[in-house]
Formats: sequence, structure tokens, C-alpha cells
Amino acid sequence: MISQQRVLFLCTGNSARSQMAEAFLRRFDPQHFESYSAGLQPQAINPFTFQVMQEIGYDLAGHTSKGVHEFLGKVFIHRLITVCDQDDKNCPSTWPGVIRKEHWSLEDPAAFEGSDEEKLAKFREIRDQIEQKVRVWVAEQTQEATGNH
Repeated sequence: MISQQRVLFLCTGNSARSQMAEAFLRRFDPQHFESYSAGLQPQAINPFTFQVMQEIGYDLAGHTSKGVHEFLGKVFIHRLITVCDQDDKNCPSTWPGVIRKEHWSLEDPAAFEGSDEEKLAKFREIRDQIEQKVRVWVAEQTQEATGNH
């Protein structure tokens, strides 16, 4: 059995990718993981993030963008997962208590340029990638914890 661990998803703005990952993990395995997200330079959550998550039944109404300073040295984090290449490079290299640091290279949907419909399509694409990534990650953690490789 996995003991409950705190997982922090980190990206630049905490406006899209890390918010989505936090929401997915919170739903997929709240018994074993406490899910959080933060940004190195927090910005308001992107309206498209709210929209694409609402489309699949996730209400992010209570979510706010948080800075990494709200966690570093204040909340014991077991797993740190960076979800953008920029943050993987700029992330503090030492986190007290972190058992494992991982990096998921995910395109920033907020940086995509195009019409609103094209941007929405990009947000959906990244949302679906994150959902799949979190599902696989949870399954891997469960296999690791139970010794079923």
C-alpha cells in the first residue's frame, strides 16, 4: 500500500499545465496523493484552462495561481514534477524532503498563437496529454509500491 504523498506540479505561470495535472491527480488517486501546483512566476489561470477542464467535468472555480514560494520550505513535498522545460532548468535544485524529482516536457498551450478556436484546440490537446500522463504515472506508482513491475 502506498502511504499518502504530497505531489507538487510546477510550471512557469501556474496558469494551465500544472493546474490541469493537479486536478487530474486529485481525482485519480486522492487516497495516496495530495496534489498541489505552483509557478515560478504565477499568473492568473488562463480562461481556456477553466473551459477545457469544465468540458470534461472538472470545475476549477476554486483554483488560484500560486507561487513556488508558498511551498518551498513551508510544505513538505515528496514528489516534484516540472511540466515545462523552462522550469526544469530554473527550478530550485534542492527541495527539502523531495524523494523524487521528475520532468514532463509538455508544450505550453498559453504560448500557442492562432484564433481562439485554434487556441482552444491546443488547450484540449495538452489537457488530454496531461490526463494520460497522470493516469500512467499513477499506475506506475501503484506498481512500484506493490512490487508488481
